[in-house]
Amino acid sequence: MNRDRIETGAPPSFMARETAEVPHVAAPLCAGSGDVARVAGELARRDFPLVVVCGRGSSGHAGVFLRYLIETRLGLPVSASAPSVVTGYARPPRVAGALFVVVSQSGRSPDLVAATEAARDGGALTLALVNDAASPAACASDLVLPIGAGPERAVAATKTVVNSLVASAALAAAWSGDRALAEGLAALPDRLERALGLDWSAWTADLAAAPAAFVTGRGHGLGTVREIALKLAETLRLPALGYSAAELRHGPRASVSAATPVLALRQADPVAEGIDRLAQDLRQDGVRVHACGGPAGTLPWLGDGHPACDPIAMLVPAYRAIEREARRRGLDPDAPAGLTKVTETL
Repeated sequence: MNRDRIETGAPPSFMARETAEVPHVAAPLCAGSGDVARVAGELARRDFPLVVVCGRGSSGHAGVFLRYLIETRLGLPVSASAPSVVTGYARPPRVAGALFVVVSQSGRSPDLVAATEAARDGGALTLALVNDAASPAACASDLVLPIGAGPERAVAATKTVVNSLVASAALAAAWSGDRALAEGLAALPDRLERALGLDWSAWTADLAAAPAAFVTGRGHGLGTVREIALKLAETLRLPALGYSAAELRHGPRASVSAATPVLALRQADPVAEGIDRLAQDLRQDGVRVHACGGPAGTLPWLGDGHPACDPIAMLVPAYRAIEREARRRGLDPDAPAGLTKVTETL
């Protein structure tokens, strides 16, 4: 079957085409580009008291992934920037000596640019992970790491999200000297290619009558969890929430029921047992859980790879299933209602 066409034979959406491009556009970063080595070398020569990550939407989810990579491999505390502190409250942060990382597909949202300029003026070293290396956010930064995903036309970002995560992992591997992560990245293009053939329609079909949906995971998978929840809301117009498996056991658990299917993502690392236990407990309570990874997995998967790389690969079958479900419902995955490709906020 042509991966760029849904079963109806209709022309492929941009979202489908761009998801299919993921293995190809991710390969250079997975191999360790010169830009990655250059930026990592600059960071390795400095000592930072902390790292501040700035991004919204899908780029913010990439920032969550980067946070776990930095904190687990370099031991540096990572904080999320609140751009409105600069643009709304006019209170530039005191970040002298820190590393400030802005993650953005377009690099054009005024609030992200303003936050980056304020961080640089406040004495932080600023780094932009952007798809447009000539964008205002890139121009406002001391260092630029292009993610190299190429043009993306669908409003629902796919390949730019994957490459933002890949660039984050490649940077963390080179900066920290993590050879195992570098080897996991080297194997990732093949896993991304094989992930294109995984069918997660059992999960999306279960969402047909759902008033809401939940996505859960933990650790390195949390950024992916939140990204998939966003795509459900954006593309299927379905209220969806992405929670850490630890957080879901608290207040949010009260709103999870047999009517609200749960997608559980599980990578093989020290937090896996907690995700497995949560899935088991939810099933015992009559909740429909679709799990990827581990012995209790119900969705097609590739088997365990590197635990920081598997959450990247899990995006691919999720994107494909969401795109196909949108088309089945008569929705346009390329142009969700009320949204534009570049969202500019202050």
